[in-house]
Amino acid sequence: MSNNITPADVNDRDSFIKFVLGLKKDLETKGNSWENIDLASFLDALASYAEDIQGYYDNLDLSINADTASWRVFADMLKGAAIYE
Repeated sequence: MSNNITPADVNDRDSFIKFVLGLKKDLETKGNSWENIDLASFLDALASYAEDIQGYYDNLDLSINADTASWRVFADMLKGAAIYE
C-alpha cells in the first residue's frame, strides 16, 4: 500500500482511517493489480473474505480471533477483499 500502513499497524480509529485512505490511493494508482475494482465485486469478496479470515489467521499462526471485532480485523478484511477471488 502506498501509505505504508498495513493492517498490522491498525489499532485504533485514527490508524484505520489512514489505512482506508491508503487503500483508496492504492486503488487509484494500482487498480490493475486489484481483483475486485467495482463495488459489487468488492462487496462480494468482502463477505467471502470475512467468512474465511479465521483460516488466514490460523495459517499464519496469528493469535487473532476474527469473531472479536477490532480495527485490525476490519483492515484485514478490506485489504483481503481487494484481491480475494
